[in-house]
Amino acid sequence: MMLALAVGLVAAVGATSRYVVDQFIQHQHDSVFPWGTFVINVVGSFVLGVVTGSVSHHGLSTTAAAILGAGFCAGFTTFSTWMWETLALAESGAILEATLNIFGSLAIGLAAAFAGFALAGGI
Repeated sequence: MMLALAVGLVAAVGATSRYVVDQFIQHQHDSVFPWGTFVINVVGSFVLGVVTGSVSHHGLSTTAAAILGAGFCAGFTTFSTWMWETLALAESGAILEATLNIFGSLAIGLAAAFAGFALAGGI
């Protein structure tokens, strides 16, 4: 029960951080591309890579990994917003941006997770 509470509290921090970071980044760009969500998901992928590598190679506890992964990273990153923004781009005729959002997010997110895992000594 305490772990679930900790995950929930840290998820709230992640979600609040996502909102603040998204607003900051989006106000830096005059573009239809959803830079805020893109950056958030890449950073979250990197952090989760570090967490996973830290569990595998440095003895980070599974409790801490659950709090950071299922809590912060899950609250911080957003699959649903990424999908909604991609559909909105496509519906508005910004097909190139929608395509870049799909493939760029996947490729760079995976690279970020790999880099985080490697940084933690996993590769």
